[in-house]
This record gives sequence, structure tokens and C-alpha cells, in this order.
Amino acid sequence: MSKRPSPISATVDFDAQGVQHGFLKLPISNDESAWGAVMIPLTVVNNGEGPSALLTGGNHGDEYEGITALLKLANSLKAEDVHGRVIIVPMMNMPAAQAGRRTSPMDGGNLNRSFPGDPDGSVTEQIADYFTRTLVPLVDVVLDLHSGGRTLDIVPFAASHLLDDKQQQRQALEGAKAFGAPTAMVMFELDAARLFDTAVESQGKIFVATELGGGGTTTPERMVIAERGVRNFLIHYGLVDGELEPPAEPQVYVDMPDASCYVQSEHTGLLELTLALGDTVSMGDVIARVYDMTRTGAVPVEYRAERSGLLVARRFPAQVNMGDTIAVIAEVVDSLDL
Repeated sequence: MSKRPSPISATVDFDAQGVQHGFLKLPISNDESAWGAVMIPLTVVNNGEGPSALLTGGNHGDEYEGITALLKLANSLKAEDVHGRVIIVPMMNMPAAQAGRRTSPMDGGNLNRSFPGDPDGSVTEQIADYFTRTLVPLVDVVLDLHSGGRTLDIVPFAASHLLDDKQQQRQALEGAKAFGAPTAMVMFELDAARLFDTAVESQGKIFVATELGGGGTTTPERMVIAERGVRNFLIHYGLVDGELEPPAEPQVYVDMPDASCYVQSEHTGLLELTLALGDTVSMGDVIARVYDMTRTGAVPVEYRAERSGLLVARRFPAQVNMGDTIAVIAEVVDSLDL
């Protein structure tokens, strides 16, 4: 049974030449607005023949590096600079971005766990459906900008995934490396089935993801990485002219082969990380301690590394609950060539 058309409409013409600023409009009816709409800003820059790219941020609403970089790009990218079409959506999950939250306050939806979406589902599922069935089919390549948000801090990296189609996998990996973050990664996802990544890759499109920091803020250093990376991505896939700008230091290659890279808490309490983000980890090292906050005199629980590698992500808040990811350790490799 085929799905009904998406309830979302666009105020732009995706085929029109030039620069257009507009919205994706999703009708809603609630206590604050009986005949209202969720308004998701977007920009389309179109100039003649060439590839088509979709650049997205705000898949989670508290990840500001990508949101900020794409708002700046939407303000500055000119049609004469583009060969083909660039669609820019700085805040995919607009309700979450407006609330400064990872998930939507309208339905509690985590957009990046809602794909391929449903036109008859919740607000978040309807947004996912529009991207899956309307926007992704329009493009050749997708760049989705993430960071750790309020609860994680992450070494800035661009990533691709292992795919059945090795040519598709290779093209994505080349894009991840060309992004020019300090680190490039082949990433293992804990729950890939409902990710935007999978919705894009299953259509045969090239998908590059990033993690660009975290803590629910931006820094000048990480904004440089984000903005340089977006431009490098567009250059690499032939959408704008220019030379790729590499990172200041040689790029570090890391691999996440399996779920053992993720260290998750089995306790609730106060978290002490013993290593800094980007530090080298040896198997057996104490990487964290969790202290019981309900009493004094209790010996903290130690967490030790189950693999050697690089500490690429850590929990940002000091308080931790059972099930929270404390740290992510990735394996440093000489090459990511396939």
C-alpha cells in the first residue's frame, strides 16, 4: 500500500535558478495555534547543470556547530559560485532547535531515530518522511552536520560507514576525508536502522556525517573546522570551484569496528573522566570513575578501557545515569583505504 503525499509543502521551487530563501511548511493544530504550521527554513541555490547536494544541520536541536555553519552559508552562497544545486536546511528538526533540545518538544521525537518516517505519524515522523521521499531523491550527495549536543563532547571528525555497495562506500569515505576535519572515521552506529544516514544510503546516495564538538555551544576553533569542511565538501563533489583546504595538522584516521568502542555506565552518580578528549588510551587503563552521591566513604566504581585507541567522545555533564555513554574509544589506523 503506497503512502499518501507528504503534508509538508515548500515555499521554494527546487528547479528555479538563482538563490531562494523559504520554508518547509508542516500544518499543525494545537492550543497555541489552531491553524498553524511548523516552519522549517531552507535555502536553495541553483545554477545550471551539475550535481545536487543536500546540506543539513539541526537533526538534533542542541547541536549548534552545524546549525551555525549552515546559517552562515545560506547568507553568503551566491548562484554564480555554484555548479548545479545546493539545498541548505540548517535546522531539520525546527521544534527541537527552537527549544534548544535534542528532541522535539511537540512529540518527544528524536528525528535521527525516526526515519524513514511516516506522513500520517507524529510531527517528527512527518518531517523524516519528507526528507526521505522528497528531498533525498532530488540530490546526489548529502552532508549531515552533527555534534555531541549538551550531553557529549566529541573530537571533530567526518565519517562514512561500511556499505554493501563498495563504490558508494568508497565515494562517501573520500568525501569524509576531503571534509578536512582533524579526524576521519569509518563509524559503527549502535542503532543504524532508523537513522537519516540509512535512509539516504538505502537510496544509493552518497552520505557523509560529522561530529564537530559538543557541550551545547560553539567555539571559534570548531566553527573554523565546520565552515572549512562544508566548503571542502562542496569543492570535492564539484559544486563549487576551489582547492581543498586541509587541516593544520596531518589528519588522523580512526576506525570503529564494533560496539565495544562504546563505554556505557552501569551506575548512577558523579562522573570523573581521567583522560582528556583526544588522549591515547591503552587497554586496561582507568578511563573513568563513578562516585556514589548518596553517601561519603563509598569507593568509586572504576571503568577500564576494553581496547586501545583514541578517546574520541566523552560524556559532557558530570552527573551520569545507568546506560549513559561515558566514553567512546576508536582504533587509530594508518589508512582508511578500502
